[in-house]
Amino acid sequence: MLHVTPISRRRWRVTAIGCALAAMALLTGCGKKQEAQAVVGQVIAHVGPDDITEQELDNELRLAGVPADKRTDAIVKAALARVIERKYLVQQALAGKLDREPTVHLDVLRAREDILARAFIQRDLSSKMSTISKNEIDSYIQAHPKQFDQRELFQIEQISFTPPQDVAPLTAATKDAKTLDQVEEQLNKMNIKFSRGNATLDSATIPPEMLKALDARKPDDVFFIRSRGSGSFFKVMSVDSKPLSGDEAAEFAKREVRAEIARKNAEDISKAALATTKYEGDYARIMSTPTPAPGAAPAPGAEAPAGAAPEPEKPAAETDKDQPKN
Repeated sequence: MLHVTPISRRRWRVTAIGCALAAMALLTGCGKKQEAQAVVGQVIAHVGPDDITEQELDNELRLAGVPADKRTDAIVKAALARVIERKYLVQQALAGKLDREPTVHLDVLRAREDILARAFIQRDLSSKMSTISKNEIDSYIQAHPKQFDQRELFQIEQISFTPPQDVAPLTAATKDAKTLDQVEEQLNKMNIKFSRGNATLDSATIPPEMLKALDARKPDDVFFIRSRGSGSFFKVMSVDSKPLSGDEAAEFAKREVRAEIARKNAEDISKAALATTKYEGDYARIMSTPTPAPGAAPAPGAEAPAGAAPEPEKPAAETDKDQPKN
């Protein structure tokens, strides 16, 4: 056997509390100067000493993903109620001097930093992605034939289950399995619940290392993949050629180019941030410790780190990428 290691009410109440803490950052950081600033925009409601402006309500609806033509009275009422409750909670938190508690203060600062960081990344990425050219898309298509001209759909039968904490006995017991029936027998012996069925793997979206193993498969190979919280044994039953071309290929390639830009941008930001940093005490040693290379094999029975190759993020026949249409 081959081993491929590769808006409910409760929700918006929690969100309201989180946003309340974020709003406290402005109040805490600016003090009386903040209080003296004039409210910008048309005032539509008053919550104690605080005003709510039409711009604030519009922003609430924007963050909720409600377009202007869908803003019914009921939706506007719910959004305004959330703003009111958030401002009320901030008032109560400040009255209780929660902004002076060290952990709350740090959480508020972190929330502010997170919002500003995400705003910068969004603007930076938007600028870079708006300049993607047709040549870049064509080059990506040419460089990834398995996603386009040579795209294949692997029809598989799989057994999915939640792995035990110690997976070593299971892998040892199934290492020589040639059929899924043999795997199923071992799972039953170990009282591991599972489901069995058919699925499809798309060469356009599965990890390259996994695709390489599939291409080199033998007729009796049974594959095992494990991701966070789930595992799958599967066997390839047939392979269908399904080239991707035309507008569909161009759109899929554009999404992949955007994903690559986002990954590269994240790497560049991380390197730039670390390059500008000076450490005190023992933290210089800690931060200079080599990071395990992507694809490094985890310890037996251990979960691979997020993003590590060659383990996919989800069980067989699932992927985080947008699937092209068949």
